[in-house]
Amino acid sequence: MESHQSHNNNIVPILSICLLLHFSSLFVPAASYTLPDHYFINCGSSSSRFVYQRNFTADGNSGGRSAQDATLSADELYQTARVFTKSSSYDLNLDQDGTYVVRLHFFPFPSIGILSDARFDVSAAGFLLLRNFSVGNGGRYSFPLVEEFLVKVGAGKFKIEFKPDKNPSFAFVNAIEAFLAPPDFVQDSPPSVTRDGSGGNYDGVLHGALHVVHRINVGGGDVLRDSDTMLRSWIPDDAYLFLKNVSRNKTYGDVIKYQNGGGGATEFDAPDSVYNTAKEMDVGSDGNSLTNFNISWRFEVGKGAQHLVRLHFCDIVSRTTNEFFRMNLFIYSGFSQEVYPWGMISELAAPFYMDYVVLSDDSGFMNISVGPNKDSRVQTAFLNGLEIMELLGARVPVSEGGNTARKSLFIIVGSCVGGVVLVVVFTLLLLCLRKRKVKGVQALEWPLVPLHVGSSDHSRTTVRTSVTGSPFADLNLGLKIPLSGIIFATRQFDKKMMIGEGGFGKVYKGMLRNGTKVAIKRSEPGHGQGLPEFHTEIKVLSKIRHHHLVSLIGYCDERNEMILVYEFMENGTLREHLYTLQGEAKTTAPTCQFSWDQRLKICIGAAKGIHYLHTGSTGTIIHRDIKSTNILLDENYVAKVADFGLSRSGPLDQTHVSTEVKGSFGYLDPEYFRCLQLTQKSDVYSFGVVLLEVLCARPAIDPSLPREQVNLADWGLSWQRKGQMESIVDPFLVGKINSNSLRKFGETVEKCLQECGADRPNMVDVVWDLEYCLQLQHSAVPRQPYEDSTTEVSWGLPMPALQRLPSDVDEDESLHDSFSITNSSQLNATEVFSQLNMDGAR
Repeated sequence: MESHQSHNNNIVPILSICLLLHFSSLFVPAASYTLPDHYFINCGSSSSRFVYQRNFTADGNSGGRSAQDATLSADELYQTARVFTKSSSYDLNLDQDGTYVVRLHFFPFPSIGILSDARFDVSAAGFLLLRNFSVGNGGRYSFPLVEEFLVKVGAGKFKIEFKPDKNPSFAFVNAIEAFLAPPDFVQDSPPSVTRDGSGGNYDGVLHGALHVVHRINVGGGDVLRDSDTMLRSWIPDDAYLFLKNVSRNKTYGDVIKYQNGGGGATEFDAPDSVYNTAKEMDVGSDGNSLTNFNISWRFEVGKGAQHLVRLHFCDIVSRTTNEFFRMNLFIYSGFSQEVYPWGMISELAAPFYMDYVVLSDDSGFMNISVGPNKDSRVQTAFLNGLEIMELLGARVPVSEGGNTARKSLFIIVGSCVGGVVLVVVFTLLLLCLRKRKVKGVQALEWPLVPLHVGSSDHSRTTVRTSVTGSPFADLNLGLKIPLSGIIFATRQFDKKMMIGEGGFGKVYKGMLRNGTKVAIKRSEPGHGQGLPEFHTEIKVLSKIRHHHLVSLIGYCDERNEMILVYEFMENGTLREHLYTLQGEAKTTAPTCQFSWDQRLKICIGAAKGIHYLHTGSTGTIIHRDIKSTNILLDENYVAKVADFGLSRSGPLDQTHVSTEVKGSFGYLDPEYFRCLQLTQKSDVYSFGVVLLEVLCARPAIDPSLPREQVNLADWGLSWQRKGQMESIVDPFLVGKINSNSLRKFGETVEKCLQECGADRPNMVDVVWDLEYCLQLQHSAVPRQPYEDSTTEVSWGLPMPALQRLPSDVDEDESLHDSFSITNSSQLNATEVFSQLNMDGAR
């Protein structure tokens, strides 16, 4: 491995990273093709990793900057990255001409930098693969993003270049794959299709690069990279269907009969898991369809662009023979093609595919359908898989060497001419802008539900504040999701998809086009929170990431909508599991079936999330609305803090923020309410109320109760000070809580609910106390005199020095791993302080 600096025309320095790995594969027919071992590169690492059945070789100290974070991903491939602040490249030496699969892996973590700052171009062999690229464009900030391309290149140097958009932007990559595809993997001249019909053949598919946009396993589930013959990922088709009740999934349990060399598909075109599942029309006992509707899918694509569409077929639906079976394929409304499986492969369960180059229209969507053919004896249709790849255009010539003086002259002359042209164009543009009128929003192809129309149709993120006149320039525009995608995900805001309603508006369950389940919050007038809270939520969540914070997937601000898209939390809010409101009088009843262990773990998780907010690398963030409805539970009942619309941020050394009072009644810090000074300890107070909710399974404010019981904080504290917390626990927990654990929990609640904020603990101390409560629940440690919060005995005892080690705020592991105990006396631990016998206890 070799690192060197090169100069392009002595003007722009380019860092070139030479990876001298050797390709020694020989030309072989598709039937004997094997997946190559190179190139698979673990970027930014000094060690290799065996992932996805391949050894990803370390790029070593190859230039740029190496970034590493071993805590944020279970997948070792995404724990390192190579970061570039100027144009840089990987130079690969290829021994053979052919079509190469190029995959670029991106997974941002905090030590790389702020996600919105990473905007860059990526080119390979002269093709511009990604332009002004941001990982946020994929709408999957919490997950790795893999961009895949097919590029036809000749033997020799193969350059993959990363170019930051502008200062202070940067580029990064976590891993790279570049390997030879099977021979004839892509045909150069497939039929051409427009919205209005066929356009002959398209000549020159391989003159440009192909960018994989969709790869769908029709009728089946997810196909992971480990189980695919070319290390691809496939996702289910259900999210793209027009009507789900006109089709059904079909699964085949026998052997797929690949026709290697016989005109059919090979196992490298698609794996068994694609060909042994299909979506077929809903048919009766006679094999004929029970519906008059075709099976139709709708895919989001680039507007006015050429796309290679590959449709995978394998007849696993016919019972005996398909000699008399025909069906129709439709692309958009103007193109239809008869599909005759017997004419392609005269055998059942033998796969084949059909390629078309399709010119998309200006809608940004592509419609594909299969349906019965009127001349067929059996009236049905099916599809097994589908791939859509955008053609990126012709190669841009890249010079390698030549007469430097002549190049410099061309550059100087070109710059002068370009400057003159730029001035003329700029002048004309200014003249046009003076006359330009604002155009209405382009009509969509389906009827919309009523949208929240205001005085302007332009994007809210471009609005300037009335006070400062400054735009919201720090919003992460890479996370924007088009309104059409939101409408698709929520089925046009179907009421059946609504799962809740809060201070921001209604919340819908949805599924994005890539199959990701999401929760979608749509703002509505009169709900109290508006544009400032919308911007705050985006700015806060685009800069932070933690296992116990709900991740922001994206947002939409088209047509005066304010929509936030989050990761979907399968088990809803914490409050839903604690109690329910009953009847018109809104009396409450506990419904929680969680054990004390489960409740403590949920509290610990939420506390860790709040601690990260208070101490994270982006500065102090005060949530300001901690409550049980803003603590959500995922499918494993892991707690995550949500709803950052009221959050305030500031430097770590700032003691308080003077601001108007906002929050939820019953959880408000009384000191904040009196003095209008918001601190981290305000969140601690609110969390103390949540702890009581968890213990008692009742709301923070319950007007149906007697006066002294209405306010949970006051009522709970009164019992704690009497030393009788067992009297108010959830009936489900009676007799199930270790008395020492309950005592420590009550003390923690009391400390959190102190009247003066300075007397309350920090969240890291709350985490320690809760983890100690969990340990006490499983121990038989007797209560000692110096453990009582009302005595000062413990202060007179010699004890070891407790050292708090620096902790990485991005970690979500137990905080007791960041502490150590150092003996400073001759006494052993059992003679000194019984709490030190518990790992991580205080």
